[in-house]
Amino acid sequence: MTDPSEYELRAWAGVQQFETRPLSTALAQANQRMLDSAADLGNRASLFLKDHPKAESAFAGGHSFAAKGVRAAGTGVRKAGQAVPDPISDWSEAAFHSLRNQLGRIARAGLSPKRVVGQYKKHGHVVTRLSDIRGLDLEAIDLVRGRASSWYYPAIAALSGASAGLVITGGELAVPASAGAAAGPSGATIVAAFAGDAAFVVGLSSRSVGHIALQYGYDPEEPAEKIFLFSVINAGTAASQAAKTAAFSDISRLTQALVRGKAWVILDKSIVSKVVKQTAELIGKRLTKNSLGKALPAVGIAVGSAFNWATLEGVVDAANIAYRRRFLLEKYPHLQVDSHFDLVMDGTDSTSGEPDDVISVVDELRNAGGPAL
Repeated sequence: MTDPSEYELRAWAGVQQFETRPLSTALAQANQRMLDSAADLGNRASLFLKDHPKAESAFAGGHSFAAKGVRAAGTGVRKAGQAVPDPISDWSEAAFHSLRNQLGRIARAGLSPKRVVGQYKKHGHVVTRLSDIRGLDLEAIDLVRGRASSWYYPAIAALSGASAGLVITGGELAVPASAGAAAGPSGATIVAAFAGDAAFVVGLSSRSVGHIALQYGYDPEEPAEKIFLFSVINAGTAASQAAKTAAFSDISRLTQALVRGKAWVILDKSIVSKVVKQTAELIGKRLTKNSLGKALPAVGIAVGSAFNWATLEGVVDAANIAYRRRFLLEKYPHLQVDSHFDLVMDGTDSTSGEPDDVISVVDELRNAGGPAL
């Protein structure tokens, strides 16, 4: 086939623009606003109680449930922030031992080229190997893969976020006042909950992107594909315009290299392992910093659930756009002359205060000794 079908031309017009879903944007912005408001509220409450001894006494004795809740809202965020190790070296040792184990267990377990090829055969397509899928019309691929991944993975992530929020807050507003500080979660518990949830989200992101890659005819276990996969996760988890622009620039450069058939001979297993490990750590730290709202008493469960849903929804959307675009460019190289990404983030960035971490997988690849793109 030398010319794209009408369906593929419409799809190409769609992939030229990456637009975050309104729900994802709203959830991410609500999470940040709540976090900022709670921190400000906590600071004001602390100053007020310091200047009013009687009110402070009531707070300490547990006679004012409202006062306890106000202070907890502010200190919950600060406590979580203090408990999370920094810099990245400390974070790696404390948290990403768990991440590496999680990735090994859940990343792409149960997904295989053979199974995907079988799905296409059941739908009447003549394919004998995974790469044959890339010769099909995009409409046929969309019919086989369906839309389950657009809600299935976000829903699983939301459950993990809710669980993390429950552990981190420790039911601070529900415990009897007489229980005192001992009733709340320890610093180690907070770190473990944040680390475990970040590990799960990165692992689930890897699985969801790997799943989508297979549906488009790409094997996520190949060295170059692992690099591409993490560039997609980077784009999906980026919260600010700057971070997303850098991430999609990586995807574009990697896509061009792969479409041109650039040799990846020097991309050995040690380089891939190093890039994946470093990128996973950076993404995990980004997720933790952006999800401190899980530490807010009473609402931490809802915040954790919403944040994780928005994160996986963003990852799935980025994967669909990235692989769809690459699929079409590989089939129709002449589309390259009209190849670009327009990022539409529905207004403002979803982060405020500290800027989102800008991560470049291409830079990590070059620093690890891989090809300079």
